[in-house]
Amino acid sequence: MPVNDALARLVARAQPRFRTTAEFVEATLREAILTGAIAPGTPLRQEDLAETFGVSRMPVREALRQLEARALAEFHPHRGAVVAEISATDAADIGAIRMALEPMALRLSLPGLTTDDLAQAEELIAEMDGETDPGRMGELNRRFHMTLYGRAGRPRLLALAEQHLLAADRYLRFQFAALGYQPRSQDEHRALLDACRAGDGATAERLVAEHVGEAAEQLAAFLKDRVAG
Repeated sequence: MPVNDALARLVARAQPRFRTTAEFVEATLREAILTGAIAPGTPLRQEDLAETFGVSRMPVREALRQLEARALAEFHPHRGAVVAEISATDAADIGAIRMALEPMALRLSLPGLTTDDLAQAEELIAEMDGETDPGRMGELNRRFHMTLYGRAGRPRLLALAEQHLLAADRYLRFQFAALGYQPRSQDEHRALLDACRAGDGATAERLVAEHVGEAAEQLAAFLKDRVAG
């Protein structure tokens, strides 16, 4: 379905409840993408969107940058912006790999974690509490996990764990945009840190596996329902 047709009803019923035109464009496009009204791979041409919204290209350009930060749009050299391909299969695959790698990394790292490591992990949780930028949130989340795994003494294992945390980052940003997952995720981070502080390896391993697995299941269910809808 062409972008203009897919957006017509959303634009028509939108109320002037946004501070800026860019916020209005970004919020409306975000709703259209998350509900599947605009399919993955659909071009997001600035001139077409500007005409559809009845605005200049400047707020459209800013809105597309925000969508990219949320992993809802991708920029390609010769195609421009397109709706991001978010695959339930790929998300589940990354989640399964993380569930295999990260509990092992944490088990090996836990005996060597220092007071400074745990303090740094706590600081990263605090930073995530106040963070609103999805890209920055993904970076802080990755640093939190790698801080807890960093004393594993297995460079190849840690490289693989970080590689798949990086791969999961776009899904994490999508998840925040789609499901508002951050508060629950933060509670899980705190419980994980408490288990590490207590030196409770069995609980810490279980918590990190549940943290990764439940997030993957929640996202896969959302994506499946979106396709079915």
